[in-house]
Amino acid sequence: MNKAELIAAIAAESGLTKSDAGKALDAFEIAVTGALNEDGDKVSLIGFGTWSVVHRPARKGRNPQSKTNEVIDIAAKNVVKFKAGAKLARSVN
Repeated sequence: MNKAELIAAIAAESGLTKSDAGKALDAFEIAVTGALNEDGDKVSLIGFGTWSVVHRPARKGRNPQSKTNEVIDIAAKNVVKFKAGAKLARSVN
């Protein structure tokens, strides 16, 4: 499912127009991104899941494309983690 299909599904389920559903989805994306970026805060939707920011420290790795398997430095970075809630996990099994 891509973004346009998701907007259509939201519109059909909620009775909103596609335009309003698109605005709602965009607002959701902005709110989640803002919460994760500004405070490193968690965003939890009970039953659906939780987004959080996790710090990955710098580390050494191997370059699989080089024939010598040279050691390379991998920089530290923050990554987004999503943990599915119980209701979502049950629905896919």
